[in-house]
Order: sequence, then structure tokens, then C-alpha cells
Amino acid sequence: MFGKKEKPTTEPRSGFFKRLRSRLNSGDSWLTYDLANLAPGAKIDDEVLDDLETRLVMADIGVDATEKILADLHKRLERRELKDVSVLKAGLRQSMIDMLAPVEQPLDTASDNGPFVILMVGINGAGKTTTIGKLARLFMDNGQSVMLAAGDTFRAAAVEQLQVWGERNNVPVVAQASGADPAAVIFDAYESAKAKGVDILLADTAGRLQNQQGLMDELAKIKRVVSRQNPDAPHEVMLVLDAGLGQNAMVQAQKFNEALGVTGITVTKLDGTAKGGILLAIADSLAIPVRFIGIGESADDMQTFRADEYVDALLNTQRDE
Repeated sequence: MFGKKEKPTTEPRSGFFKRLRSRLNSGDSWLTYDLANLAPGAKIDDEVLDDLETRLVMADIGVDATEKILADLHKRLERRELKDVSVLKAGLRQSMIDMLAPVEQPLDTASDNGPFVILMVGINGAGKTTTIGKLARLFMDNGQSVMLAAGDTFRAAAVEQLQVWGERNNVPVVAQASGADPAAVIFDAYESAKAKGVDILLADTAGRLQNQQGLMDELAKIKRVVSRQNPDAPHEVMLVLDAGLGQNAMVQAQKFNEALGVTGITVTKLDGTAKGGILLAIADSLAIPVRFIGIGESADDMQTFRADEYVDALLNTQRDE
């Protein structure tokens, strides 16, 4: 998954999956609703699929992605393959996995030319700085050295928050005075990381709304400055999305991708929503790799995205663990 591997991550996948399943299914939505209630007498027909379609849309999967999932199920119904609820659920599961599998692309941080630079972007409140801290821990647990760049020079507590994560993980943080040029901060951080032979540079940036053109232009400037130091950098433009924002997260992904060419997505706060379907909408519409998902505040609450685990958590499917 990562460039070097000297020891495994701190938590087994099975433990993370159990918590993902329980937290995604903590609210009142179609995810916690017994599919059997859609089909009284175990009969699967067009009316049942119409009801399921409504539930999928309400779960933030979006109209286009839902139509594709239902098209496959309707074909199975026509072929009389949907004999009961268990077959319906299996068909729904497979359609979802097929939609998510192409974006299941773990981040490869191996780099032969200087530090691997990850530029973290997203709106205020999405959880960028916390995600940086969690990713730093994940990379370190896989034997890689990390440096943090405090590129959010406008939010009063941003530098302090990043420094707390740096102290917690025992990694250096490059920062300047409040109001400094973010591009200059990240430039200095790159030079320092390169000189010290650091494997990964995680660069924080100020949160901004996708319609704030001036701030989006600033991100483009940061990207240009880093690329002058290393033509391959930033190696990853990581968009952090709050799962609880539903379809607005899709708009964010579209706008940030248009402005910067997003290469990976981390979805946070999945424990704050009982839906979680927005990943399917993004996968279907944008096909941007989903690198990590987060379900809580602690460092081990973030793991690499796995399509089958995620779908099983959405559908509350039992797995052999």
C-alpha cells in the first residue's frame, strides 16, 4: 500500500470493519431498514425496486448512480433471477461493489526523487488537519518518515493544531508567522524534507469554499511552486470530504477537481451519517480514487478504503472475521 513496509498497521482490518459497520448503521435510514420489509411475502417485483430506488437516492447515492444500479436489478428481475430478498440483497451488493471497485486504489507513496508530497485541500470543517495527523500515524506505522507543512496561515488555530499533531506523532512541523505566504511555507518545507531525507511531506492548506475563486487560485499557485522544485510534485492532491454533506460533497469534488486535478479523496466523519452513499455518486461521476475513509477522532479511526468492506458496512452484511 505504501512505499516502505517495516511493520503492519496498528489495527487488524477486521476490527476496523466492525466499527465501520456499527457507525454507518447507527442512524435511521434505509441502511438500518430490513430489506425484507420491502418485499412482503418475499415477492420481488417492480414496486419493490421502485421503493428501493427511492431509498438509494435518499442515501445520497444520487440519481445517476441509482439508475445504473436499478437498471441491473431490473434486468435480473426480467430474467426471473430475483427470487427472494436474499438474492435481491446479493444483487444490490454486487452492483455497488462493481461501481466502487474502480476507485479502490490504495495510495502508493514510493518516490525515487525527493519526498512524496501530498497536498491536502478541502473546505473549512472537512477535517483536513485531523486527517493529516491520522495519515502521519499510518505512514509512520508503515516505516516511513514524515514531515508536516503548516500551509494554512490564515486560520488562527491551524498552525497550533498541526503542531499538536506533530508533537503527538513526534514528527517535525515547518511553520511561519500567521499571514505568511502559504506557497513559501510549503516551499521551505519541501527543501527541509529533501535535505533531511524525509519520505513523505504532508502539506496543510487553508480551507476554502469551492466557489471562492481567489482562494482556489492560491492553491493552483502552491501547486505550481512545488512543481518547480520537483516536476512530479505534488505527487498527490488529496481532497478531504465530509461525508455528512451529502450531495454538496459531490459539488465540492467537481469544483476542486476542475481547479486542481484531484488525484485522491479521503472521506471523513462517516460516523456522523447513517447514509454514506455519496462515495458511490462520486465514484460513478468522477472516478477519482478513494484513498482513505475515517469513522472517528482517534488515529486508528482512519484506514485504506476497501470497496467490499464499505458496501458490506452500508448494507449491514455479516462477514467472516
